[in-house]
Amino acid sequence: MLQPVAPGLWHQQHRFSMLGIGTSTRMTVVRLGDGTLWVHSPVPLAPDLRAQVRTLGDVAWIVAPNRYHHLYAGEWTAAFPAATLYGAPGLAARRPDLTVRPLGAVPEPAWACDLGQVFVEGLPMLNETVWCHYASRSLIVTDVVQYVSGHVPLSAVLYTSIMGVYRRVSVPNAIRLAIRDRAAFARSVQKILAWDFDRVVFAHNVILENNAHETVRRALEAVL
Repeated sequence: MLQPVAPGLWHQQHRFSMLGIGTSTRMTVVRLGDGTLWVHSPVPLAPDLRAQVRTLGDVAWIVAPNRYHHLYAGEWTAAFPAATLYGAPGLAARRPDLTVRPLGAVPEPAWACDLGQVFVEGLPMLNETVWCHYASRSLIVTDVVQYVSGHVPLSAVLYTSIMGVYRRVSVPNAIRLAIRDRAAFARSVQKILAWDFDRVVFAHNVILENNAHETVRRALEAVL
C-alpha cells in the first residue's frame, strides 16, 4: 500500500529479482494543486492499491521517467483510461503498444506549479527526467543517482558495490560510462542543483531525509 512521505506525496516499493539480483523499485504519487494525481514510475497495480489510489484523487498523469521504468505503465493506463501517459524520449518506439507523449525540456502546464522538471542531457542510454516537488522540497530521481542501504540481499550488496552506490549516494559507474556529452550533462546538473530540496526520493531502495542537497551535489559534481 502507499505510504505517506509528506503532505501530498506518497510512495510504494515493489520488490523483485532481476538477473538473480534482489532489488526494488519505487513508485511516487503526487497530488497536484488541482487535486489530480501524478504517478511516477508505476509499480504493479494490485486491487487494493487501485482502491487506495482512488481515495486520494483522480489519476490524470502517468510518467515513465526514463527508458527503463515503463514495465507497468500499461496496467495503469488500462485502469485509468482518462489519464495521459508521458514517457522518456524514445520510449514510444520501444513500447508501440502504448500511447506515449514524450517528456520535454520544460514542465507541462498541468503540473508546472507543483513540479520542477529537468531532462538530463548527454545521457541517451537513460533519457531520464528528474523532478522536484516544490511543496515538500523533495527531489524525485530514478536511475541517474542511486543509493542502496539497509538490509538488502547479498546479490544486491555485491552488484551495488560494483556500481559504487552501496551505502553511498552516487551516480552508478555504468551510468558514468554512458555519458556521451559531459558539457550537456553539466548543464543539467546545474539546473537540478538550483532547486531547493532537502529530501531525495530515490526510485530504488531508500528515501534520503538528511543533508540531501549537499549529498546530491557531491554525487553529481564528482562526475564532472
